[in-house]
Amino acid sequence: MLVRYKKSLEKIAMGLLSFMPEEKDVKRLMETMQSYEQEENRQLYLWKKDEEYVGIVGVIAEGSVATIQHITVVPSYRGEGIAKEMLKELLASGEFTKIQPCEETEPFINKCLHSIQEADEN
Repeated sequence: MLVRYKKSLEKIAMGLLSFMPEEKDVKRLMETMQSYEQEENRQLYLWKKDEEYVGIVGVIAEGSVATIQHITVVPSYRGEGIAKEMLKELLASGEFTKIQPCEETEPFINKCLHSIQEADEN
């Protein structure tokens, strides 16, 4: 289940974001969190499985287009399709009609979107 970020989830969100290679540095991680909290067009969503938060996706919203800036899943949950589920739920929310990657997330997002489209066609 996709849950919109709120301040009470800050430590969990930071922990999840730290799985992103470019967010290993604490200073950079703090700046990233600050940008999601302060900039209107930046939004974070956490993925909750049962009672545990296991994934996070961060977007820049430009109208109905979501540009994926960050996406990661706890290592022990990788390979279960959680990233694809997060993207599908983002689209299903009705808030966005299109999802696109940024430069850093492009290879992974394109792979996920391709497999989502294939599943929809079958």
